[in-house]
Amino acid sequence: MPRAAIAFFCTMLQICFGTVYAWSFFQTMLVRQAGWTHTETAWAFSIAIFSLGTSAAWAGSALGRLGPRRLALTGSAMFSVGYVIASAALWLDFLPLFYLGYGVIGGAGIGLGYVTPVATVAKWFPDKKGLVTGIVVMGFGIGALLLSKGLAPFLVVRTEGDLALVFLWLGIIFAGILLPCSLALSDPVAPSKTPGASVPQRLDLDEPESTLPYLSSSQFIIMWTVFFFNIAAGISVISFQSELLQEVWGLADPTVEPAALAEYGATLIAASSVCNGVGRLFWGLLSDRIGRVKVFRILLASQMVVFGVLMTEENPWVFSVLVCYVLLCFGGGFATMPPYILDVFGTEKMAKIYGVILTAWAAAGIFGPLYVGYLKDSHPDRAVMYCFLIGILMLGAGYLFSYLLNDGRLRLGRPTLENTLRRYGIPARSPV
Repeated sequence: MPRAAIAFFCTMLQICFGTVYAWSFFQTMLVRQAGWTHTETAWAFSIAIFSLGTSAAWAGSALGRLGPRRLALTGSAMFSVGYVIASAALWLDFLPLFYLGYGVIGGAGIGLGYVTPVATVAKWFPDKKGLVTGIVVMGFGIGALLLSKGLAPFLVVRTEGDLALVFLWLGIIFAGILLPCSLALSDPVAPSKTPGASVPQRLDLDEPESTLPYLSSSQFIIMWTVFFFNIAAGISVISFQSELLQEVWGLADPTVEPAALAEYGATLIAASSVCNGVGRLFWGLLSDRIGRVKVFRILLASQMVVFGVLMTEENPWVFSVLVCYVLLCFGGGFATMPPYILDVFGTEKMAKIYGVILTAWAAAGIFGPLYVGYLKDSHPDRAVMYCFLIGILMLGAGYLFSYLLNDGRLRLGRPTLENTLRRYGIPARSPV
């Protein structure tokens, strides 16, 4: 199979999994139709992101053992079945079953599938690794565009607003796309070994083989913390961006009908999802030029200013542009972290450490949407202002922690004369 076809199937997988970021399209509809509170409804998204992050951490370490096809197939099946179970939960009006289907099973399916396309396409394009992985990761960012402006509105109209049927059809459609794409995934054939060729040796001879010392290092803990604050601030906006815009637009022009407000909210989801995707490419390329830590500081500091403006912004157009910038920075964090881990921890430990750092995504997925949901239920008149105020505090904390980071390679082992000579191919002299 041509490697371009592999890249296409990997991108399709990421686009489908990335539709999870269109959650706010359903948030208000579920509150109105199912009668759940904002906090109860937000739990479903939080559980999905938590399951996504934890299962991605496991998938990163299991990819080499299970292979990309098996992991992608499992993730695709779980993602599709999650929608079907969520549909049954809506029929039965049983919230815990909705959490299990959409949150636990569907979210874990995304996590299993998320790490697979990126790692696979990088093996097929060693000569264009940065460009192709950037395109595939961008697919995850723009997935919400497909759902919020295309598939979901079409299904809502065809089913006359019956969300149980909408979720059922989403499960069927995603299964029809994801499963064939997953079957096409495979690693490239490894080059045959020449008889008598020497076995490649580890370059990091002085470093410990276990990843545990690296995961307990202060550098990793601070990286995790900075990553968490950037995600938590962004995901709190993602989970409620449609509703927040409808609220701001309704205050600016009370004559606008609810249906029109919902359409404006869906348009914002689509536009911001494009920014999420473009940000992954833009910030990743910028980090190659000015360094990873500088990019994280720019992301955090600029968003603090933007969140400050959003607290009191009453113009819906300006509000929308600023939300798009937040999503641009949200995607930038996900694009900058993989090469940053590669720089700090090296190629051999990249997959495992990257998988573990995605638990920051899981933790932020619980914290971010839930505090916004709580504010919407307990302080409906000031929820927007409080939401962005807490975001400023989180971004400020991340910005301060970023000054404890550096771009240098982390070395835990002590160099020895024997290993240094071996690294440069110099035979060690035998003792006389």
